[in-house]
Amino acid sequence: MLETMKPKRGRKPVRIDLVELEKLCSLQCTDAEIAGWFGVSTRTIESRRKKPEFADAMQRGRARGRISVRRAQMKMLEGGSGTMGVWLGKQILGQRDVITTELTGSGGGPIQLAIQPDLKRLSDDELRQLRDLARKACPGLTVPEVQPPGTETAESGEAPR
Repeated sequence: MLETMKPKRGRKPVRIDLVELEKLCSLQCTDAEIAGWFGVSTRTIESRRKKPEFADAMQRGRARGRISVRRAQMKMLEGGSGTMGVWLGKQILGQRDVITTELTGSGGGPIQLAIQPDLKRLSDDELRQLRDLARKACPGLTVPEVQPPGTETAESGEAPR
């Protein structure tokens, strides 16, 4: 009995030269640029990358490209480019610019972080409300009783006004 084979459907696979692929990757070409060069879709490049020989060629090419860029940078550094020296120091050696900022208050003194409220402007009722709020907000805080003006006792050492 003869077996009949169904014809394969779809487009014939495009041959992608791995040497050419490696050269394009060494130029740090994007997947879209590589796909355009070979006349395929980016989806084709992405699916072929799953094959070890294809992925290896891309990795080798990208590594060669990075080495080439680094070599050019080092030549610029050796040629006297101070800017390149600073940039390479930051990139390769992890060097950083350190900026120290010191803030001072008026007259060069410390910065005042809290203001002293003028409680003399508050009425007796407002003072009681403030004391109650302070006790409620900070249960462990000792809030002294506030005597309304003119009601100081003899115990405090002051005579009533």
